Amino acid sequence: MRAQIIPAGGLRCLVRVVGVAFGIAAGVWLAGASCGAAPAKTTAKAVPVPPTASVNPFYPGNREPLLPSPLIKLPIGSIQPRGWLRHQLELEAQGMTGRLPEISKWCKFEGNAWADPQGRGHSSWEELPYWLKGYGDLGYVLGDPVITQNARKWVEAVLASQQADGWFGPIANKTGLEGKPDLWPHMVMCNVLQSFYEYSGDARVLPFLTKYFRWLNTLPDECFGAGYWPRIRFGDNVETLQWLYNRTGEPWLLELARRIHENMEDWTRGVHNWHNVNLAQGFRAPGVYYQQAKEPRFLAAVERNYQTIMERYGQFPGGGFAGDENCRPGYTDPRQGFETCGIVEFMHSFELLTKISGNPLWADRCEEIAFNSLPASLTPDWKGLHYLTCPNQIQLDKENKAPAIQNKGTMFSYSPFERYRCCQHNVSHGWPYYAEELWLATADRGLCASLYAACQVTAQVGEGTRVTIAEATDYPFGDTVTLRLSMPQAVSFPLYLRIPRWCARAAISVNGRPVRVAAPPLHYVVLERAWQDGDTVSLRLPMQVTVRRWEQNQNAASVDYGPLTFSLKIGERWSRCGGTDAWPELEVFPTTPWNYGLVLDPKRPARSFKVVRGPRSAGLAGQPFEPAAAPIELRVQARRIPDWKQDALGLVGKLPLSPVRSNEPVESITLIPMGAARLRITSFPVIASGKIAE
Repeated sequence: MRAQIIPAGGLRCLVRVVGVAFGIAAGVWLAGASCGAAPAKTTAKAVPVPPTASVNPFYPGNREPLLPSPLIKLPIGSIQPRGWLRHQLELEAQGMTGRLPEISKWCKFEGNAWADPQGRGHSSWEELPYWLKGYGDLGYVLGDPVITQNARKWVEAVLASQQADGWFGPIANKTGLEGKPDLWPHMVMCNVLQSFYEYSGDARVLPFLTKYFRWLNTLPDECFGAGYWPRIRFGDNVETLQWLYNRTGEPWLLELARRIHENMEDWTRGVHNWHNVNLAQGFRAPGVYYQQAKEPRFLAAVERNYQTIMERYGQFPGGGFAGDENCRPGYTDPRQGFETCGIVEFMHSFELLTKISGNPLWADRCEEIAFNSLPASLTPDWKGLHYLTCPNQIQLDKENKAPAIQNKGTMFSYSPFERYRCCQHNVSHGWPYYAEELWLATADRGLCASLYAACQVTAQVGEGTRVTIAEATDYPFGDTVTLRLSMPQAVSFPLYLRIPRWCARAAISVNGRPVRVAAPPLHYVVLERAWQDGDTVSLRLPMQVTVRRWEQNQNAASVDYGPLTFSLKIGERWSRCGGTDAWPELEVFPTTPWNYGLVLDPKRPARSFKVVRGPRSAGLAGQPFEPAAAPIELRVQARRIPDWKQDALGLVGKLPLSPVRSNEPVESITLIPMGAARLRITSFPVIASGKIAE
């Protein structure tokens, strides 16, 4: 419903419903001391997706004949991250990503094929582009002049390498697939150039990419189905072609996108490759092409692919799936791992699909894996990572876990070195890309708070007024988001606030006065008014404990509090197993028991938990994703399960079927946010007793 406020004098107003929109009831309120003072009106409604009837003239969304963009990325640099997110980026800059040329032979500028004008030299494949696409963005979002300048050195070299026919970069890739070009590494370098242009507006980038794609357009169709990696991931080039079309209007770019789509691996027919990174980025390809095809079946294919993956291999918490290199039938226990490359590519897919579809569910999915799976894939200081992160993972040693874990060799211990070659470089874009997506422009000249984190955003709205919004929040560790608006003059524009799927009682106020509006989960609340300098908006997203049961995976239980999933707090003993003083390789061993089953109230399982908050400042100005700094803990009763043991390979034993009987004494155990727990039990057996011990 739409609503209108009619001033009635004094301190009261008459509210009259005048229409229906999206089938969602709308509430309204009046800002200001009294209606008689002609205060600004605020209207509010909830919508499932932002409308696309108008065109935002300030930012390049889709131009015809592509489908209109419901949400549009702002120029890189428009958003300045703060709080814990900024600290993650600072750790990344001081750690492995920011200093990778010190330890990665693929990132050495001297003699590198990506830096040579003729494309000759070493390191011609994916590693350098993987690193650079996150490294550059890291500098851009932090405003770090050293990183930005170093990234620019690489970009300048790439721009200088273009040949007369349009090819650029390593010459070896031009005939790398039995005479056909290996185009996969160039797809990643195109992403690097897209970000560089979005940040700098450098006038050379668009002609450069146009010339490269003119060369690509001369290739026969069979080249778009050649090679293992390019064939599966060619949706990435379709995305770049559409991005370039939106900035140049060259119609042949969309025709090339069509040819690629029709000759690459067909993701509209379902999941056909079970390599975990191929899944994490490839499943989105029909959604990218949906913008061009304009047929809902393409967007439906994306959700079907996602559900196929998660229903078979994602039956545990954290937002990932059991894909230790490849998903394998029978290997679905939460002790299976998800590659760090897969984590960040899943995040990127969710970010793209949020903008393409406008569906807030994709932003929810992005939060889930970002908060719960990404942090523990790295050491707290960002100086090492491991290949596989598992929901249940009780020992991070360097020993071989095959065949229970697919690959031989070390998969769990932390290292900054090439033993985790792809992830060592590709992890770079996880948090920088996330920071760039916190706020999005809308087609109706408004702004959308898509992902919540402390930050400041500056953007054009309304008739072109530049507005700055300072966002103060501890989210996901706190439930309140406060927005303070600054602008040179009053301006009317819609402000969209995403309501997560887990929040049933969102509350909103403007300048301290409640906004009465139905705010269902998985909707956006849209606030419209003539905004004034100094206006404030408060959004409260009350969190509560919920318990999920995983019937397809031994009927196990997991525990959530708002967007955070919780894991058993296990004592950690860190031990150096290699590397150098500056760049150590580390193992982590448990020092406390881990084999617990939860004792839950069978009728109201969430009532079994007590929420304990630490000091407000704990972890939030620094690194909240480590056990000692976790801002929230849960307490629950549990019993140990003697038969649930570590196996001969050092892996946590497979989950026993719940309910489990145990005669062990009841203990109180502590759970911490999953992202803070590098050793963790997150998918729990449930003890076979409905009675909670006193």
